[in-house]
Amino acid sequence: MTDPVRLAKRLAELIPCSRREAELYIAGGWVTVDGEVIEEPQFRVSQQKVELHPEASLTPLEPVTILLHQPPETDAAQQLIGADTRMTDDPSGIHMLKQHFTRLTQGIPLEAHAGGLSAFTQDWRVARKLNDDAATLEQEYIVEVAGEIHPDGLKLLNHGLSLNGRALPPIKVSWQNETRLRFALKGMQPGQIVHMCKRVGLEVLSMKRIRIGRVSMGKLPPGQWRYLMPYERF
Repeated sequence: MTDPVRLAKRLAELIPCSRREAELYIAGGWVTVDGEVIEEPQFRVSQQKVELHPEASLTPLEPVTILLHQPPETDAAQQLIGADTRMTDDPSGIHMLKQHFTRLTQGIPLEAHAGGLSAFTQDWRVARKLNDDAATLEQEYIVEVAGEIHPDGLKLLNHGLSLNGRALPPIKVSWQNETRLRFALKGMQPGQIVHMCKRVGLEVLSMKRIRIGRVSMGKLPPGQWRYLMPYERF
């Protein structure tokens, strides 16, 4: 019986290739053991059948960005991102790898108690855009409200209110229907929407973010995620 060895060593002997190249093939999801994709170079094999995909490439893995429809009141939202919660018809066509679920950084967290679009990324360029440029990225929220709005309340929501002693800049607020307001704003401060609604006689029942910059949530179901498309830019 053959003593178990690391998958990277076995692959390097089979192809042949360097140990480092074998590790890259494995991490890229190009290697199967008895028909099952294995992404861990340290995986131990003995007499199993090890195969390299005919289209295997040594091109380094590109960092990914993941869009999640985060349900409200969710703790540890990143734990919702896994193989079983990917959007069924994710249009990206990206081959899912376990490595895509590591070293993810969240950008522009949701308002407290809100649900909707959340972004997690491995790409430092995207992370910088979401965090360093957060003040210039417009966010769009759909807000369910109750109560009777004050006279000129909608006008005040668009411009005329203050928060923490400072006047708020003009934003775009409109009625989506009789109980839902649409907020589109930049440089959003924690608690801003709830505070604004309260000032004009409205109580916030729920909030859902549907857009960050130029990226919309679209038809992404609650609790599911998809990859950011190559052409999408925040």
